Amino acid sequence: MTPVLFIHGLWLHQSSWAPWMDMFAARGYEPHAAGWPGEPDTVAAARAHPEAVADVGIDDVVEHLAKRIAELPERPVLVGHSFGGMFAQKLLGMELAAAAVAIDAAQFKGVLPLPLSSLHATFPVFRNPSNKHHAVSLTAEQFRYAFAGAVSEGESQELHEAWTIPSPGKPLFEAASANFAPGSSATVATRNPDRGPLLLVMGGQDKTVPEAITKAEYKKYRDSGAITDLHEFPDRSHSLTIDHGWPEVARDALTWLEQQGFPR
Repeated sequence: MTPVLFIHGLWLHQSSWAPWMDMFAARGYEPHAAGWPGEPDTVAAARAHPEAVADVGIDDVVEHLAKRIAELPERPVLVGHSFGGMFAQKLLGMELAAAAVAIDAAQFKGVLPLPLSSLHATFPVFRNPSNKHHAVSLTAEQFRYAFAGAVSEGESQELHEAWTIPSPGKPLFEAASANFAPGSSATVATRNPDRGPLLLVMGGQDKTVPEAITKAEYKKYRDSGAITDLHEFPDRSHSLTIDHGWPEVARDALTWLEQQGFPR
């Protein structure tokens, strides 16, 4: 069975991928979910111990994920959301994965748009420079703006209560300085013609990773001969992997993967 590794981004626990894992398993994949270094096994434990992930940066997560991939029987398909989408692209460019689906992927080096809504969504981290070395939580109100603006207030509250955890601020600071930092950890090998196929997915109502960012990421691949596709869900926000509409996004990813010859 083709392994598929699900990678979450900031403020969501790895267990939030459970419905996706069930759907992919039913379609012939061997599903795995990857937490970040130090991430506790449950949402409750992660909330109780924010220090467990404090000061974790991009390179730490990528190295951790590379070790997880090495334990699998073959190169996996990667499905990543937000910073998980950036990590999926990095690992794909390193040829450690067979294919990748990057959903509302965080900005990497060379991607220039920086919409005001993105700055607002990440302000809980950037408002205090010391957060680079701490884990930060989102309030229900902050989560609604950054993640769940396209669903009801009631559903946003339910999602916040079910899945949110404290996350390290360091990756956001690293991504924000990427265009000014030689050898930035937020670098993706967009010109590698030998990597596997990549699908970029964007939510048209996303305030954390607005479509301008995803479209700019897509353009960075124009010099690569490898397959790169872009799909849009115009009425979806950053919560599109966990809210009531997640099956549509998951089925779209599965259909695209089947077009690329997966599972194998």
